[in-house]
Amino acid sequence: MKAGPDIAMIAALVGDPARANMLTALLGGRALTASELAHQAGITPQTASSHLSKLEVGGLIEQEKQGRHRYYRLSDPDVAGVLEGLAGLAARAGHMRLRTGPKDPALRRARICYDHLAGDLGVQMLDSLRKQRLLRQTRQTIELTAEGERFMAKALQIDSAALAHPRRPLCKACLDWSERRHHLAGTLGAAIMARFTELNWAARDAAPGSRVVNFTRSGEKRFAALFGESSD
Repeated sequence: MKAGPDIAMIAALVGDPARANMLTALLGGRALTASELAHQAGITPQTASSHLSKLEVGGLIEQEKQGRHRYYRLSDPDVAGVLEGLAGLAARAGHMRLRTGPKDPALRRARICYDHLAGDLGVQMLDSLRKQRLLRQTRQTIELTAEGERFMAKALQIDSAALAHPRRPLCKACLDWSERRHHLAGTLGAAIMARFTELNWAARDAAPGSRVVNFTRSGEKRFAALFGESSD
């Protein structure tokens, strides 16, 4: 047996359809109960419990107890990045689910990816930040420039210095599955999305399991003023 990371074990955990559905549901960043995840996966609560135990032992999810309830969430942003990357690979290879609906265009336009903005608007925002030279990117390495720090403080009241985290970078490129280009992750990406919510520019769709992010009319105008008009 070759030494090194066991990719096959992770692939086996993600590769089961029921577990893949539960992980995708958690990609929205919210903590969900076993019953909610069972519903998302279309399986019984007993079967869901077995799957969740395997995912937890495998380090892909973690649980939090609150009263009589147990909530599950992805263990860290790296898991979310892997899932988003796999979704992009599946899309490029033509492995798409056949069922579509009215939420599909909205999901592609703007959605939550763990805790940051993804979809067309997420990619548009990163493109704009680069063009304005507020971010400097070399492949997947992204740095916030001095001008970018001033922009974040003035335009969004975000103190980038306060976002330092020992296990998570300030800026990170996350491959967007629908746009097949990068959007902005990291603590800065999360802070920007949180700020959009605080300013009432955007809000998560209230439907269970939905990852759609809806921008208000005012929020779209403010977003466009900072990051340009959408190409849609």
